[in-house]
Amino acid sequence: YPYGGKQRQVQVDINLPALQSKGLTPADIVTAMSSQNIILPSGTAKIGPFEYQVETNSAPADVRELNNLPIRSVNGAMVYIRDIGHVRDGFPPQTNIVRVDGQRASLLSVIKTGDASTLNIVKGLRAKIDQMKSQLPSNLRITPLADQSVFVRASISGVVREAVIAACLTAVMILVFLGSWRSTLIVAVSIPLSILSSLLVLSALGETINIMTLGGLALAVGILVDDATVEVENINRNLEMGKAIEQAILDGAAQIAVPALVATISICIVFVPMFFLGGVPRYLFVPLAEAVVFAMLASYLLSRTVVPTMARYLLQEMDDEAEQRKHASRNPFIRFQRGFEHYFEKFRSGYRRILELCIAHAGIFLIVFIVFAVISAALLFPFLGEDFFPSVDAGQFKFHVRAQTGTRIEDVADLCDKVDNTIREVIPQDEIVTIIDNIGLPYSGINTSYSNSGTIGPGDADIQVSLAEHHRPTDAYVQQLRHLLSQRFPGVTFYTLPVDMVSQILNFGLPAPIDIQIVGRDMYGNRAVAEQLMNRMKQVPGTADLRIQQPFNNPNLTIDVDRTKASQLGLAQRDVTNSLLTALSGSFQTSPNYWLDPATGVSYSIAVQSPQYTLDTMHDLENIPVTASNMAPASPAPSPNGMLTQATYSPSSGPAAQILGNVAAVIPGQEPGTITHYNIAPVIDIYGSVVNTDLASVDKQVEKLVADARHHLPGGSAIVVRGQVLTMRNSFEGLLGGLIFSVILVYLLIVVNFQSWLDPFIIISALPAAISGIIWFLFITHTRISVPALTGAIMCMGVATSNSILIISFAREQLEETVGDAQAAALSAGYVRFRPVLMTALAMIIGMVPMAFGLGEGGEQNAPLGRAVIGGLLFATVSTLFFVPTFFSVLHGRLERRRREREAHQKHAALPEKQRS
Repeated sequence: YPYGGKQRQVQVDINLPALQSKGLTPADIVTAMSSQNIILPSGTAKIGPFEYQVETNSAPADVRELNNLPIRSVNGAMVYIRDIGHVRDGFPPQTNIVRVDGQRASLLSVIKTGDASTLNIVKGLRAKIDQMKSQLPSNLRITPLADQSVFVRASISGVVREAVIAACLTAVMILVFLGSWRSTLIVAVSIPLSILSSLLVLSALGETINIMTLGGLALAVGILVDDATVEVENINRNLEMGKAIEQAILDGAAQIAVPALVATISICIVFVPMFFLGGVPRYLFVPLAEAVVFAMLASYLLSRTVVPTMARYLLQEMDDEAEQRKHASRNPFIRFQRGFEHYFEKFRSGYRRILELCIAHAGIFLIVFIVFAVISAALLFPFLGEDFFPSVDAGQFKFHVRAQTGTRIEDVADLCDKVDNTIREVIPQDEIVTIIDNIGLPYSGINTSYSNSGTIGPGDADIQVSLAEHHRPTDAYVQQLRHLLSQRFPGVTFYTLPVDMVSQILNFGLPAPIDIQIVGRDMYGNRAVAEQLMNRMKQVPGTADLRIQQPFNNPNLTIDVDRTKASQLGLAQRDVTNSLLTALSGSFQTSPNYWLDPATGVSYSIAVQSPQYTLDTMHDLENIPVTASNMAPASPAPSPNGMLTQATYSPSSGPAAQILGNVAAVIPGQEPGTITHYNIAPVIDIYGSVVNTDLASVDKQVEKLVADARHHLPGGSAIVVRGQVLTMRNSFEGLLGGLIFSVILVYLLIVVNFQSWLDPFIIISALPAAISGIIWFLFITHTRISVPALTGAIMCMGVATSNSILIISFAREQLEETVGDAQAAALSAGYVRFRPVLMTALAMIIGMVPMAFGLGEGGEQNAPLGRAVIGGLLFATVSTLFFVPTFFSVLHGRLERRRREREAHQKHAALPEKQRS
């Protein structure tokens, strides 16, 4: 249903003084129109050889002919429609005006279903619009004003671009570390194959390509490198031992098959909590989790099949001649690689020396490391702030304008002109694309059911401003306008509305992230509490756009009918009401009638109504004629020749028509502008937004005010917090609880694999450092905790665990070879696994760098995710390379000493008593 425009309607404009002089009422005109203008078939008649279709002139062919319809005979003279009014081809009084850049327009919003593709719908609509343009008048233009497909395409392109950049950077990093284009090619091929496999599974599950699924794949790019990189690096290490190519491949694959499987499953397990989310977060993040999990599983399978196969044909066996040729080569890349290897080995040797120091002073190092991680995280966490989702600069904003309740729509249109001029003063003209004014409330209930603006009447308007591609931050303009508009237009309420898709979804259709509902039947008592609570909420730093949605000052006129006097005059309450309804609102609502346009075959409604400009004073209202509904023409009288003659009406044949003022008093007053129900109960909503601070800090202070306000509620009333605040609480609880649950699952998985309770504990001991790194990096980058940031934290937990598994699994093997020398095993594990751990972490970090910058449309949404992963992995890698081996050496060293003491004690006990002495 369109907004704005003038809907064609046949208007019967009543001349009330003429109607009164004839002793008629609006009801008489409605009756005449209904009985004289009908659309009915008459049937057929068989006359002679033909069967005739019988038709009558029931409906005039021209609107102007309706002026000639007779109403009734008064004092012997027939009264026609033209005598007491005028019929015109017009439109009803406008209650909704739409303007685009100051020009009158009609606005049509197309809303898609949940499973439909935005891109396909927009493509189809544009094709239909192109077809329609050729059939429209030359002076009528159809212009797409808001197209979400532009944002969707830009967002998808941004995510794809980030993924490509991440893949390229990762490939360069692998090339530098491995020093072989062959090894790099093997790893590079596995990435698109894993992504393609994930897309196939997502398609089979009915998922679409969107920001979240592509974000999951972009997130997975850095991890996908992990399996293939570790596999190729291990094969190369076996080749350096002098093994044949096939033997090196078999040994290299066998050595890491189980640890890699456990690491992959560990990463997948951490995403399990997302499947237990409820509401909107579930639909946002389950596709992301599915994309990552399916890509990881595909990556593991490819690393066990395709990677060894490609290695068989691309990698070469190591021999002395090849090494000599490599050292003698003057190829710039080979020389660069030699230099890199030289400095990397020096770097790795330095790492070994530092690790030796850590192991030698294990007690001090472990205590300092744990204290730093825990205390720094605890101190910085309160300064981060918490938001449900990061705000997105969609390149547009929307102000809702609310004049004094009951203001005429014409005056609101003038007000919007002044507001538009103010906006153009603040924003440079080259940054403005369009300004759309949507003023008033349309008749259709369809529009209001899908609207989240809170429009309740002609005194409301939405002003949406679309900005050019290169513009200053939208929030800066909004804050400047919010302050300037409130100064220039006192008495007018201004507040912003969500315009980007993410905010609209997360608000559940509400016009603000904060919604405090006061529920109860005592509306006026609840209103008083709401005003007190809102005034106190205005003192909370960071709150903005606070307002009570339901106004209680809508001006009204109560028609107080004196039933006794009306009854004495032959009138009833129904007579007064029907006369008022027809005169003020039109007859179509109670007595629908249509005129069929023979040129088009389209039926248009007919409305009998007094023109609004004729009822602009109280005196005019009181002069509306009122007559009894049983006022009818006299019975037909026989003529002298015996024929029935036309009946004539005389005012004396029934109760005379009265004016409204004779039977009723008009009393001005006020009433609620709208009454809102939620779950049947009447509610009063306090809406508010948050600026320059985080949502959680405002929520905590508002919750205290709400708790205090509950003590002042009338009996039977309650206060309920809704909106984004409530969803944020539930989502955070679900993610944090799920994170703890996933860590427990990962721990139990490693217990099953290692057949030990101790080693899995050592592995997950790297996680506190990861959490500390996440908090540090979010603090440094001024990023608040949000659902994307927590998602990145979950991802980081999995990667940190997988790297620690590689270290501990190798250390366990070395522990068996070194016959219980825990320090040597830990040192060897850290030294040997230094390259793959560093490569895995760097691949993930480099892969997250484009996402962390948050560039492109919607980039702000996934930026916290990338930053959380980078910060967590930086600290987790340090923990994996230093803390985990040191912790391993301490715990296994103690176990080994106890084992030796136990064996010595048992040997001593087994000796004869003489030998003991």
